[in-house]
This record gives sequence, structure tokens and C-alpha cells, in this order.
Amino acid sequence: MAGQTPQGSTQATAGLLAGVRVVELGSMYAAPTAGRMLRDFGADVVKIEDPTAGDFARQWQPAHNGLAIGFSRLNSGKRSVGIDMRQTEGREVARELIRSADVVIENFRPGRMEAWGMGWSDLSAEQPRLVMTRVSGFGQTGPYSARPGFGTVAETASGYAFLNGWPDTPPTAPPFGFADSIAGISAAFGTAMALFRRELSGHGSEVDVALYEPLMFILGDAVLNYTASGEIMQRHGNASGAASPRGIYEAADGGWLSIAASNQSIALRLFDAMGRPDLKDDERYATNTARMANNESMQQIVIDWVKSYPRDKALAILDEHEVVAAAVNDAKDVTEDPHFSERTLVDLAHTVLGPALMPGPILHVNDYDGPTYDGVPAIGEHTRQVLLDELGIAADKVADLAARGVVSGG
Repeated sequence: MAGQTPQGSTQATAGLLAGVRVVELGSMYAAPTAGRMLRDFGADVVKIEDPTAGDFARQWQPAHNGLAIGFSRLNSGKRSVGIDMRQTEGREVARELIRSADVVIENFRPGRMEAWGMGWSDLSAEQPRLVMTRVSGFGQTGPYSARPGFGTVAETASGYAFLNGWPDTPPTAPPFGFADSIAGISAAFGTAMALFRRELSGHGSEVDVALYEPLMFILGDAVLNYTASGEIMQRHGNASGAASPRGIYEAADGGWLSIAASNQSIALRLFDAMGRPDLKDDERYATNTARMANNESMQQIVIDWVKSYPRDKALAILDEHEVVAAAVNDAKDVTEDPHFSERTLVDLAHTVLGPALMPGPILHVNDYDGPTYDGVPAIGEHTRQVLLDELGIAADKVADLAARGVVSGG
């Protein structure tokens, strides 16, 4: 059942980041992804938004009943405080909130926080234990640091789009926030390391994440290969330039599945599964080097075999022989799969979306059952709670700031 405690978990404890307060000065995708990663493991994440328009991701499509799907997934469980950062008084309020925090996440273009007197040198001078995590298109340093950047730019600049697709098709960007997500997860990783070191050293750190850099790391073989051999890796479609056979194949009933014979033992098991043990001794297919040299004919053998069975039957045979394979799932398949229902999918409750499921935390810890996802914050929904009750700002001052549009009136 969705939201079920993972098997093997013991008595629940507080999240690993319980007691950590994060101020998220982030919008769109990457920085809010970092905020969600930290929130998923117990941090209190207070999201600063424009008091009128909010995070622009609230306007993204798809949406259901007026609520943006992407914004909902990344921001459930956070608290929203509406502050106009363009106004001096707004920045003063934000600064007061940061004084209560362990971490601040921001994704303004480099130099903006410094212009506001809220750069790393400003904040760390007053709060030496603060961790400041900064997400930008090209990082805080380097010739391109002042350039704006979104995920699409990171996906092209990193080299990913050049390698993605088929040899006879143009370079292809993914239809979702790929670079943003990887950068956000990397930012959370850097934040957690900085918090750990803070406990040892007593001082915080500035964590600098460029959108393209984590993705370029993943693509690092292409760079290393070029500098070592002079060869520019090319697009291979669903095949691999490293091992064969590997790919996505259509079954007799029109369903699709993947097979990854990425090491020798899996390839030999695949030959047995296909009823072709003779391929083990065929010099064209006996080794990975030989299979790569004869990849076209190797692939055709696999294509023909998969096409002779309905998908579920082919997968059952592959599973029996311990071949690495899986169905190509759409969202409906994912939500109906018992493994994902037990381990991965969680309820997003109490929203206009109605009963809805989404992926939960990206990993499991044995003594932490994970968070609940109860609602999506409205713009500035928690402004009064945070400013009055937690920061102790006088009610008349908050009312005055709200009347002048400096903070939300909610």
C-alpha cells in the first residue's frame, strides 16, 4: 500500500536532519529540489516567496484543479513565508529569518545576494556556523558565472544533449527537469556534508553548485575518452557504446522492455534464456569486444527473440535466468506495480489534486520511516506563524509590513 513503512525498518526515530532549519530562497526547480531532499529527512524548510506571485513554478504545466503538479511535488511539507526581496525592509526580514537558520539555499544569479548585502562573506561574518548552498547556471566563479542558466542550458552545455538520441536525429534534451534534479540532489549532498563538518569544526561552508557540473560528471567518460584518444563519442540511441547487447526492445504484444547485458555473465545468461547457448562459443559474440564489433547482428538476434513473446512472458523467462531486464513503464504502470507501491510511492494528501501518489524520498534509512506529505503551502501561508510566533516580530509591525506589500498578509 502506498506510504507503507519499508520492510526491514525498525522503531521510527526523528529524521536524520531533525532540528535543522533551512531557509530556501529558491524558485523553479533545482534549489527547491535541494530543499525537498533536506525536508524529506527531517529538516524544517521555510520557503521565502514573492508575496504576490510566489514561486514561478506555481504557474507551470501540467496543473490539475489550478495546482501545478511540479510545484506540488517539490514543495509539499515546506512552510511558505511571503517576503518581497526587492524591498530593503523585505531583505531585513529575510535576514532576521536567516539568523534563525542553519542553512540558506539560494539560486539567484551570482552577485545578486552580494548586492543585497547577503553574500557569503556578509552572512558568515555574523553567523560563522551557517551553511550557504548556492545553485546557479554556471557557478559562482569562472568566465560564465554571470550568465543566466536553466536546466536546458545545462543539458546542452554539459554535453548531454549531444550524446542523447539517435545517430540520425538532432541532439535531444530530456522532456523533464533532468539537470535541475541532479543539481538539486547534489546540492543537498553538499549541504549535508557541510553540516557534518560543521559539527566537527564549528564553522559552516559555502556550497557552490553549477547546474551543469553534476551532469557533466555523469558524462565524464566522454571527456576523458576525448582527451585520451581524440575520439568524440557519438549518439547511439538505446544501445551502449560500452557493452552489448543492451537496449530497449518491442515484444509481440507491442509492449516494450529493456535488457542490459552489461557484463559477461549476464550476456551468457541471456544466451541461455534465448535458447542460444551456441552463441557462447561463437567468436562473433563470445566476448564483449567481439559483440561490440558485431553489435548490429547481435542486436538483431535479441530483437527477434523478444518479438517472439508477449512482454510479460519474455520478462518471466529473463527473470528465471537472472538476466537484468525490466518493463518500460509509463506512469500508470508505475502506480500499479506492487514493488513501487510498497517501497517508493507515497500519498500527497489534502490538496485539490484529490487522491494522488508521488515518489517519496530517494533513499531509505533503517530507523526512519520517512515524512508525510500533507498539503501544499499557499503563497505566504505561514508568514504570520513564522514572523510573529517564531521570530518574535511585533504584530503591529507585521501588519504594517503586510499593508505595504513587504510581506504576505496571510
